[in-house]
Amino acid sequence: MKAKKIVVVGAGIAGMSAAIRLRADGHDVTVLEKNERAGGKLNIRQGKGYRFDTGPSILTMPWVLEQLFASAGRKLSDYLQLVRVEPQWRAMYGDGSIIDLLGDLPAMLEQIGELSPRDQQQFIPYLNYCRKQYELSTKSFYSRSLAGLPDLRQQHSLKELLAMDPLKTMAQMTEQYLEHPKLRQLFNFLIMYVGSSPYAAPAVLSQLIYVQMGLGIYYVNGGMYNIARAMLQLLDELGVEVRTSCEVSEVIIENGRAAGVVAGNETIRADAVVSNLEAIPAHQTILSGHSQSSRMVKRLEKYEPTVSGHVMLLGVDRTYENFKHHNFVFADNAQLEFDELFTKKRPAADPTIYVGISSKTDASQAPAGKENWFVLTHVPPLTPGESWERWRVPYRDLVLDKLERLGAAGLRQHIEWEHTFIPDDLQSLYGANGGSIYGTVTDRKLNGGFKIPQRSPMLNNLYFVGGSTHPGGGVPMVALSGQFAADLIRDDLAKQAVI
Repeated sequence: MKAKKIVVVGAGIAGMSAAIRLRADGHDVTVLEKNERAGGKLNIRQGKGYRFDTGPSILTMPWVLEQLFASAGRKLSDYLQLVRVEPQWRAMYGDGSIIDLLGDLPAMLEQIGELSPRDQQQFIPYLNYCRKQYELSTKSFYSRSLAGLPDLRQQHSLKELLAMDPLKTMAQMTEQYLEHPKLRQLFNFLIMYVGSSPYAAPAVLSQLIYVQMGLGIYYVNGGMYNIARAMLQLLDELGVEVRTSCEVSEVIIENGRAAGVVAGNETIRADAVVSNLEAIPAHQTILSGHSQSSRMVKRLEKYEPTVSGHVMLLGVDRTYENFKHHNFVFADNAQLEFDELFTKKRPAADPTIYVGISSKTDASQAPAGKENWFVLTHVPPLTPGESWERWRVPYRDLVLDKLERLGAAGLRQHIEWEHTFIPDDLQSLYGANGGSIYGTVTDRKLNGGFKIPQRSPMLNNLYFVGGSTHPGGGVPMVALSGQFAADLIRDDLAKQAVI
């Protein structure tokens, strides 16, 4: 197959993943990134000796990155050192009780038994159900690009499709197996890995429990941003140019095809274009010159953005022994919280707070005797023209009040460095629709649980990657989306060669 010139717009994990695979397939690839640093939402911030990963805080399914590096003849272990985190999470509840989510199954069962002997008996069947959903997904969701139900049907028998429980939600399956409200809340909340609601997401996403407990969660030694550094190193070794501070303003369209891009004052010609900018914002900006762009935006409305986030990076000048590397400080009413976020689309009055303290695992991330607190509270995505600015200070106070009440006594007076990200920042920095963290929401009724197709129906050599496309948000998913886009390009070029 003749090598092609391909431009990748955006150096997020998905864009770099696509570039690695495309270069491994022999193509001439250039990556253009508008920000000063590659990585997209996987990024870094530091001050006063504190280091923070500002995006993803965990790595699951490391086989995805191993597969990517292997496609270029490399071993991931030569670039990254992964550390399995245990306990995986600490769950804190309003009554002061704590559950540690453990990969050590006997210890986890013992902990569950203290809460509910019946749930202790049901937990292995529940975990087996989640494992089966994961194994079914490896045949389709994790092996190729899926644009919708017809593609899914091609990969599964009717028996397998029915085993996915398409008429049920993740929450319904959790309730079928588990009774204790704290356990239901804990395991349902794992859906927030992909920014969706367990009361709307299809049952197949119950697999996220197995992905965590069966496959484990990992931290990257030296910080999660080392994933981006490893990918950049590999791209450099492969001879792929990654230009930062290089914003694409327009996709050049000629004869119904993407013929290249305009970046600054330069026109860069290409045989194909891969966009790591989300599809809806892309149609509103770099594709706005196409006569069908407004119609495409309307057509894509069913792919609503996931939740956004109010993020505080806190340099804390002491240690809190009752907090672990990963912590949930839960809302008192789980269903109400999801209803406020996803149905009423307003900030939760009593939100679940995620606290990540990577210095618990990696001492290099904070000065001795101190901690780097990454504090994330999920909030609704922005509507057009809306700003989160009015909530910046009130929500900070609400979150800090709750943390101080539930285990972080005197936290405010121990903050010696602070930086905040609000949805406005996520939208402006990364072009995320509504400031979405995880791309598009997975909703059984709204979009059948599917994402935006990777092949553009508007331009037949334009492809989309990232959390808004199949298979969704999170490091492994967006890395897969880049690989799947390369597969689509390979298949499309092979068809053209036959013609």
